[in-house]
Amino acid sequence: MSGWERHASSGAFGDGAVRTYHVSKSYIAGTFALHDLTLEVKKGEFVFLTGSSGAGKTTLLKLLFAAERPSEGQILVLGRNIARLRESAIPALRRRIGVVFQDFKLLNRLTIEDNVAVSLEVVGTPRREARARAFRLLKQVGLQHRRYHHPLSLSGGEQQRVAIARALVNEPEILLADEPTGNLDPELTIEIMDLISSASTRGTTVIVATHDHNVLERYGKRTIHLEGGRLAEDTPATGAEP
Repeated sequence: MSGWERHASSGAFGDGAVRTYHVSKSYIAGTFALHDLTLEVKKGEFVFLTGSSGAGKTTLLKLLFAAERPSEGQILVLGRNIARLRESAIPALRRRIGVVFQDFKLLNRLTIEDNVAVSLEVVGTPRREARARAFRLLKQVGLQHRRYHHPLSLSGGEQQRVAIARALVNEPEILLADEPTGNLDPELTIEIMDLISSASTRGTTVIVATHDHNVLERYGKRTIHLEGGRLAEDTPATGAEP
């Protein structure tokens, strides 16, 4: 264990659910999607991640989910060092993280209810309980009447809501959402963001990447602004949430 890891695990860097220390990510030699990024997100904190296309938002989320490894630096997620994490340990970490992807990643051969319940069943939740919890989440996102349909029969906005229900159904310790309201109308955007925000009040650490300035203003959460893969601004919460 490195000195940095010992300090982190002992709480020397606070009670963060996520900590990055001089993190860089390069896909092509000489260019960086992220460069020298150091930040901390505390347990239960709600953070917006913003910046123009190509700023590094999606790359950072992929690093936190261990879909990518950093080229340089260290990342602690729920006390685990992503840079040193064995492949065999990644599934256990991911079971503690809910993710809403930009392209949804729904399983087209499964019903909507099965898509939401599958993450519970893979960790051994009894089928009846998994279905009951999936139905409750689908009701929260207004899609309980479509539970026996398949993803391709839904609109883009409906698929987005299914993806959010799936991410929340196992009550994750961390929720990562990449443009979760990108295909939704303003009214539904508020409903979905309220649902995501409520997860934070129950102790889930929430990191949401968004371009929507109306959402940023409405909720007044801490906002991390990236430019060219670098941390440009870290604005504290304003308490503007309704």
